[in-house]
Amino acid sequence: MPLIEYKNAEIKRNEHVALRDVSFTVEPGEFVYLMGRVGSGKTSLLKTLYAEVPVSAGEATVFDTDLVGLRRRDVPFLRRRIGIVFQDFQLLTDRTVFDNLDFVLGATGWHDAAERAKRIDEVLRQVGMATQAYKMPHELSGGQQQRVVIARALLNHPRLIIADEPTGNLDPETGEQVMARLYEISRTDGVAIIVATHNMAFPSLFPGRVLRCERKKLIDSK
Repeated sequence: MPLIEYKNAEIKRNEHVALRDVSFTVEPGEFVYLMGRVGSGKTSLLKTLYAEVPVSAGEATVFDTDLVGLRRRDVPFLRRRIGIVFQDFQLLTDRTVFDNLDFVLGATGWHDAAERAKRIDEVLRQVGMATQAYKMPHELSGGQQQRVVIARALLNHPRLIIADEPTGNLDPETGEQVMARLYEISRTDGVAIIVATHNMAFPSLFPGRVLRCERKKLIDSK
């Protein structure tokens, strides 16, 4: 059963149609690229997946959750099941790596401190940052910060990770390393990952399905 299923969906931003007749599915463990020019609707589409932007018409489901009829009070429950990787990191600058991750776990219902510490260690090891938990964000390179962001996205064992231009603020070599880490997570853990990117080389380096936003349409290479 698909994790994501859209049928003839319409997406608006500020009353203007960003995308129309959007139809696609994403299966568990798929690695999907979302490509297109700036302003083509990529970010708007990604934001509908975690209910930051509404789907204005058609059908759209994530984990069998109806996005069109989703009540505001149910949005947090949906978002807990999705890992999100932002281009600009969005780490809390006044606390350590450990405390950044601990804050997320506490906010999403992890009450046992020992369990939280164990999970933080697990995800930091998964992204190669196990020895950096005590550092402040400003003490880390851009690539290290993005690894922490990926660790944060993994905390609640998501079946879906959404990455919006995750390498946009990184140099090419570091960006490739971050993509390799995401690709490995998809291959080894069976997590579906959707990456919005302008980098045309990534699909050759890390093969996956390509969705393109063009002329207010979503074109599926599948």
